[in-house]
Amino acid sequence: MTNITTDKKQSINQFSAKSVIKAMFLSALLLTCFGILGTFSVSSVYKVTSPLIEKNIQKKLLQMLGSVIPETIHDNNLLNSTIEVAPSSLLSSKDKTTIYQAKLNNKVTAIAFKTTAPDGYSGNISLLVGVLKSGQITAIRVISHKETPGLGDKVDVERSEWIHSFEKTSLDTPDKAHWKVKKDGGYFDQFTGATITPRAVVKAIYKALIYVDQHKQLLFELNE
Repeated sequence: MTNITTDKKQSINQFSAKSVIKAMFLSALLLTCFGILGTFSVSSVYKVTSPLIEKNIQKKLLQMLGSVIPETIHDNNLLNSTIEVAPSSLLSSKDKTTIYQAKLNNKVTAIAFKTTAPDGYSGNISLLVGVLKSGQITAIRVISHKETPGLGDKVDVERSEWIHSFEKTSLDTPDKAHWKVKKDGGYFDQFTGATITPRAVVKAIYKALIYVDQHKQLLFELNE
């Protein structure tokens, strides 16, 4: 009687162990299937949305470039006319910078590029600079910043007209002594209650003009 009971217990234990193993196997199989399906779904969605996202990014970039390079001075697609330049402390860049060349009748008339004011009140201020071959600024636009709303954010063209004050300026106009905010004895206005932000932007743009002057031959060389 004892042997029969023991055998039954062993059989039950073996059955239970097999059930547990089977359940674990099925769970693992299901998880694997879900993982494969999830990966496939994400991959499929990415393949569908990626071109659209890239298209929107390119469209936004083209709009930004159009805001600093007038249509009247180029007949090319700015996104297709670029050169890469080495990192430069004058642009506060640790990576290569893309230079967008505006061309008219197969001649480079102007360039646009990004530079950074690293000493804004709340950190980096990213700028897009447009410069004619003559060295004169066409326009400046702020790409991104973290400046204080209502104060430092007046660097945005949507917030004030201040950024337009750089148009038609150059390395020599105003002269070097006046490439500062008025509080420091310079040409450019500061904001009420916020001097650090405009001071940083003025400094960054002046350094960008120095960079252009030092690399003029490379930047305005026709790149086929």
